[in-house]
Amino acid sequence: MTTAQKERTEDELRELAERAGRELEEAPALEVLRWAVDTFGEKFCVTSSMEDAVVAHLASRVRPGVDVVFLDTGYHFPETIGTRDAVDAVMEVNVVTLTPEKTVAEQDAEHGPRLHDRDPDLCCALRKVRPLEAGLTGYQAWATGLRRDESPTRANTPVVGWDARRRKVKVSPIARWTQDDVDAYVAEHGVLTNPLLMDGYASVGCAPCTRRVLEGEDARAGRWAGRGKTECGLHG
Repeated sequence: MTTAQKERTEDELRELAERAGRELEEAPALEVLRWAVDTFGEKFCVTSSMEDAVVAHLASRVRPGVDVVFLDTGYHFPETIGTRDAVDAVMEVNVVTLTPEKTVAEQDAEHGPRLHDRDPDLCCALRKVRPLEAGLTGYQAWATGLRRDESPTRANTPVVGWDARRRKVKVSPIARWTQDDVDAYVAEHGVLTNPLLMDGYASVGCAPCTRRVLEGEDARAGRWAGRGKTECGLHG
């Protein structure tokens, strides 16, 4: 068994995360991902909402065939599913699609229709948080595309941190990037992006809970607009 594949205790994982968070704070995204791949091997994956494929592309340069985990909530825009299919077809990654325990119809039968309007936190828990927790079981570390400039709630996102809820190492290699950095990387490498980003959407989530942003609003303002909710629960 290689070092990258060995089992680690929760304390060992937390220590790794805290040390790497300090040591890699100023490191380029590729270096952060190289550390993650070297440390965790097949027990490392990337998660993607298919808003864009930037982190998936970065990770594929370090580890071709890396697992890219996508949550199909049953409420996605067709453009998001199309982006997932395109990423799977043209990039050197292994797209792993997770689905909730119940279909939308089954959820409607149990909780009533349009749960996302009446109790968006419960809807997110059922269709995002729980499926991801189950889907990450076999991994020790996961990567996200979180950036500090996206919203005040993400301003302190560590490049490498400890995900206490899931007891895993959480890697955010582009945490220090700006939107200009993302745009430049997309242009340089021809990275796939969700077509909705060209249609007034700055952050793409489930269709019933996502709108276009207005001039001057932050990137997350179009999510759960008017509800005082800014996060789905996947990231705290």
